Amino acid sequence: MYAIKTFDEEHRVLATGDEPELHRMLMERRQHGEWQFPVVIEKETAKPWDDAAYLSSMKIDSKQGEREDVRAIRQAHKHGKHTLRELADSTAIELNRVKDLVHKYSLPLTNDYWRAEKYNNPDEVIAYQTLARLCERIDAPEFSIRQASMSNGIVNGYYISRVPKV
Repeated sequence: MYAIKTFDEEHRVLATGDEPELHRMLMERRQHGEWQFPVVIEKETAKPWDDAAYLSSMKIDSKQGEREDVRAIRQAHKHGKHTLRELADSTAIELNRVKDLVHKYSLPLTNDYWRAEKYNNPDEVIAYQTLARLCERIDAPEFSIRQASMSNGIVNGYYISRVPKV
């Protein structure tokens, strides 16, 4: 599908159709003096009345919505909201979404706990621990547990993570 468009800033569509048909129409209109201004025949990318293209252009970018939510969570944290429930209440974002975003972007919350999950046995979990107690339980030094939690690593056969409290 092709379109005859004006060559100015507006790029108004004057006619649409097949290229040979549009070329004949353009020549006829120029001979009769109807279209004296510059026009161009271009391949049409989307019809102006195409509802699907119009609605898809209006969809919000998921990354943009996520960025706005993270910004709101950080702002609420700055204003003294330190638990997930407080963050969810103050930002009007669902609690599960707040949990996901805090975990995904490693947002700083002051009240979290350490969790260790056995690498080859996911049913064996050590949770709700302070760092010192987790060091004793899995017999590993503190610095290696901290390093493993930042890089999603494994220490002594346990997958280490920090989990925010609700």
